[in-house]
Parts: sequence; C-alpha cells; structure tokens
Amino acid sequence: MKTLERLSAFISKYMAVFVILVAAVALYQPWTFHWAASKVTILLGVVMFGMGMTLRLEDFRLVFQRPRDVFVGALAQFTIMPGLAWLLAKGFALPPDLAAGVILVGTCPGGTSSNVMTYLSRGDVALSVSMTMTTTVLAPVVTPLLTWWLAGAWVDVSFAGMMLSILQVVILPIVLGIVINRFFAATVQRVIKLLPLVSVVAIVLIVGGVVSVSAQRIMETGLLVMGVVILHNLGGYALGFTIAKALHMNIAKVKAISIEVGMQNSGLATSLALTHFGAAAAIPGAIFSVWHNISGSIAANYLAARMTRKEGEPAPAQENA
Repeated sequence: MKTLERLSAFISKYMAVFVILVAAVALYQPWTFHWAASKVTILLGVVMFGMGMTLRLEDFRLVFQRPRDVFVGALAQFTIMPGLAWLLAKGFALPPDLAAGVILVGTCPGGTSSNVMTYLSRGDVALSVSMTMTTTVLAPVVTPLLTWWLAGAWVDVSFAGMMLSILQVVILPIVLGIVINRFFAATVQRVIKLLPLVSVVAIVLIVGGVVSVSAQRIMETGLLVMGVVILHNLGGYALGFTIAKALHMNIAKVKAISIEVGMQNSGLATSLALTHFGAAAAIPGAIFSVWHNISGSIAANYLAARMTRKEGEPAPAQENA
C-alpha cells in the first residue's frame, strides 16, 4: 500500500509531464490510444466518483456560511470564461467545431485541479472547494444553457441531451462517491491516498483518446487552438484576480477566485464535445487539460512566493488548521 501511495504522489506531482508525453505519443502514433476515445465518458465518471469520495455532506455547509464569497466566485466562473471563449472564437474566426469546443470549455464548471493549485498558492482552499462544488451542482442547467446561447450560431446544441450527459457523468458519480464515503468512511480513508493515481490515469487516457482520434486535425490547427486556449486560461486568471481585488477581498480569497475561474473541468468539456459535437470539438478541451496544469502550477508558485497576507487579514483555511 505504501508503494502505491508513493506512486500516487509521484504521478500526481508530475501529472502535466505524463499528460504531455501521452499526448505526444497519441499525436504521432494515434493507434496507441485510439481505444480510449470510446471510454472517455466512463473515465470521466471515474474521476468524478473519486471526487465524490473525498466529500461529505458537511462540506456543503460552507456554501451557506459564506454565500457572498461563493456567489461572487460562481458568477465570475460562469460569466468570465464563457464570455472570453465567445470573444476568442469570434476574434480568431474559428471553424464551427473548434469554436463550439472552446465555448464548451468556457461554460463548464471549475475542475478539482484548482483546489490543489489554490492550496499550493496559500489561497483560501475552503472557498475554492465551495466554488467547485457549487458550479458543478449548477452545471447540468447552466452549462447546456450557456452553450446553447453562445455556440448556437455555430452548431446545433441539444439542451436536454447535454443536461442528461452532465447528470450521468458528473452528478451521479459524485453523489455515489458521497454515499460511499458516508457509509464506508473507514474504508475510504484507507484508500483515499490512491485516488489521485486513479484520477490522473483516467485524465491521461482521456487526453490520449481525444488526441488519437483528432491527430490530423490537431496537426492542421494545433497552434491556433493552443494560442486560443492559452489566452482563454490566462484571461480567466487575470479577470478573476481583478474582480476579486475590486471587491476588496483579502488576498487568500483573491488567489482562490483567480485560480478557480481560470481552471476549468476540461475533462467534462472533452466528454461533452465527443458526445454532442464530434472529435474535433474535443481538441480545445484536450489541450486545455495539458495547459492549465502547467499554468496553474506556475501561477500557484508565483502567488505563494510574491503575494502574502496583509496585516490583519484572516489566514487561509490551511493556515488555521
């Protein structure tokens, strides 16, 4: 067990490296991961189930204890990233399938990676987790609605179909994970350190599967999409930071909102794109999966080293522990 825990910690630490390596192999030898493309929905469900196993019903109380902070963060998440995605798709005149993919990344909720990056940045982890939970719970309605509104000019969007997909691959696995944690807490605590290993393997396979079935299109449009994805992600960090500062939040909250807004559940975007729009639309989500782990690590290190609390500000959650 100890060996597996060390392996889990190692793979989690170097997740971005593994994602890049697998993406490169899938790009130049597509057959190696072609099989994974048909398993993307199942793999995402595994990731969401693992997330659910780390949660308890008590964790949702903070949403109601700090409604202003969570509301500001969730509103920023569902306005900044979709708006930026639409502007970038228009500004770069992206083809319909790629435009839909970029917008889908923007309309998805925050991802669990943001919680780790917030911790590393010495930000407000409790706020980050609450934002992730809130936007994820809202996603079955908000994500299809925003996608239909913003991407409808490029592609046909099935609101009901997308809502059902999110309920199946996100909400249901999370609820099952919470139930397992509630009734088998002792067993969950024994295996919880292995969950990052399972999640990283699943995410790596998702990226490999998408890249393998879209290799030719990536070769043709890869640099353009990569540039759009980078601008989207960095714009999310910057605008999230700016809005939180403008509302006079303390630096721990500013860090949490900045990182949470900029980092999306790109695995969900990839799964929805494959299901509803085709393989090419999943390219932005796959590239985002690689890039936001790299940028998030850099942002976390920068914020932790150069931005500390001012005198009199409350400490972030992990400092109070």
